Amino acid sequence: MTLRQAVAEAAAQLSGDPHLHPDARRDAELLLLHAAGITRAQLLANPERELSPQQHSLYQRSIARRLRHEPVQYITGQQEFYGLILRVTPAVLIPRPETELLVESVLSHFKARVAEPLRIADIGTGSGAIAIALAAHLPQAEITALDISPEALQIAAFNARQHNVDRRIRFLQSDLLDIPIGQPPESQSVQSNPFQHFDAIVSNPPYVSEADAPDLHPQVRDHEPSTALFAGPSGLDIYRRLIPQAQAALQPGGLLALEFGHGQREALADLLANWRNIRFLDDLQHIPRVALAQK
Repeated sequence: MTLRQAVAEAAAQLSGDPHLHPDARRDAELLLLHAAGITRAQLLANPERELSPQQHSLYQRSIARRLRHEPVQYITGQQEFYGLILRVTPAVLIPRPETELLVESVLSHFKARVAEPLRIADIGTGSGAIAIALAAHLPQAEITALDISPEALQIAAFNARQHNVDRRIRFLQSDLLDIPIGQPPESQSVQSNPFQHFDAIVSNPPYVSEADAPDLHPQVRDHEPSTALFAGPSGLDIYRRLIPQAQAALQPGGLLALEFGHGQREALADLLANWRNIRFLDDLQHIPRVALAQK
């Protein structure tokens, strides 16, 4: 079977599913590139090339997984974020383009401090996308990347090594800014644990309301880790814990940068009432997406 025939056949299969129909052709091509080990330019230049039996078998298995609504990124094992290719597995949330706005806002905040050391915490690091992007663009920064999931931390550490920033990122298992999991609890208060005096705290936390679960695309609801998606009945549970913890852990004037969901702007404004220089940034769809505030 030729590359052209394989893509056409797979796209037709995917188009039969209403959840997959809008991106059927794109997904069929991406999975073919993965199965055949070629670039899109090679596909366009030589569409009559024959797939080997091994490549065709892998492609069929990949399409079968996609028909079960498994995300393309989990099938290929990678996702691009802020110009970086990251390994992703079902242990981590797939990095979204919207989160690049969070990275850009932090980089913009520190653009004048190119020679000053920085201490930054990334809360709920997942694949390490935010921490690694910041480390790649802020060579003076030392970053603490925290996640409650040991499996996610393994993926994040792998990605940091792949991009040669692992020496400047400390990965720790922790429930937000509570004392690190597995370490002796001399005290349960954030004031006496090592998470103090950061110049910035950055987070793309879980913010989906549990009530919204039925409306999510099945590739998200059924495959991405629920602990990285859902945050109680209103989607605000993590913010209610994290914002006071960040107040205790930041330097005076330190930056808190948070991603949040559709319709949560006013609730975030209330939770940040005791902060200063509060700003909200819209994503490319003109939806409020990032909250910035200083201690």
